Amino acid sequence: MKKQIFPILCLVALTACTMGGNKENDEFNITSKFYNTWNIYEKAVMNDNGTVTYHSQPYGGLVGTFGERNSTADWSDYESITFHFAKPTTVATQIMVSNKLKTYGRPGITSLTCSFDGQDVSSIGDVALQTVDTATITVTDVRLAPVASSWTSTPIWTGFSEFGNWENGFGIEGEVFNAAKPGDKIEIVFETDCSDATRVYWQLKTIYASTDQTLEGNASELNEWGCANVGQEATGYRISLTAKDVENLKKNGLFVNGFYCNVSQCNLLRRDYSEQMPVQVERTSGEPW
Repeated sequence: MKKQIFPILCLVALTACTMGGNKENDEFNITSKFYNTWNIYEKAVMNDNGTVTYHSQPYGGLVGTFGERNSTADWSDYESITFHFAKPTTVATQIMVSNKLKTYGRPGITSLTCSFDGQDVSSIGDVALQTVDTATITVTDVRLAPVASSWTSTPIWTGFSEFGNWENGFGIEGEVFNAAKPGDKIEIVFETDCSDATRVYWQLKTIYASTDQTLEGNASELNEWGCANVGQEATGYRISLTAKDVENLKKNGLFVNGFYCNVSQCNLLRRDYSEQMPVQVERTSGEPW
């Protein structure tokens, strides 16, 4: 699909609008970058108040391009990107960050966040907001959140599990989580299996072992089958543990499987408060494809 390029006057108008009011000199607000679409039958309208109304087609995209003259942007100092919407969405939406990350959002949300947790975001090209069906969405703003803390990693499983088409998986015993606390994270380190050029998606599923219950910490990122979609170039996936997760993991342990991901390690991450930056970051939960 060809990108829809808007006239330069539209871009100038959008930039002028987004520089007014509370958005002036706001380095974290990147709304003005989103003025193109991937599908020529889509349309992006730049409103006088700095918002963008996106008239979407299925699996098209409201696109922001970063870097200059075919270069890319380094987002290593940021931990997430969030789209805020003027009204609850009527269809499922998705954020795609280059070919590295994707985050799904069920209908009815007013914001969607894609976390960069554990991913290499030192080279970012395009970012797109997509819908699963035809819709009209008004984006009030798009914001980057600066990194707020670092994490200390402890390996809790190493090996090699080649999932294939849900054929394999692995478990971690409950006693491994005895030291876990709410707010800690599980990190799954993997590579996507790209041996079949026609394969277009990859998935992970995490449940309390010996049950059919998925973890609570990433519930908003799961599709109707309890699966989290990951990008083709993703190398890690993190889940922030709730009190319920910690309780059930200590009791039952963890089981992980999925669709064409090859896992080599799982880690338990603890926030390193001694190095936490003095930045207050508003975290908004997102939902997956």
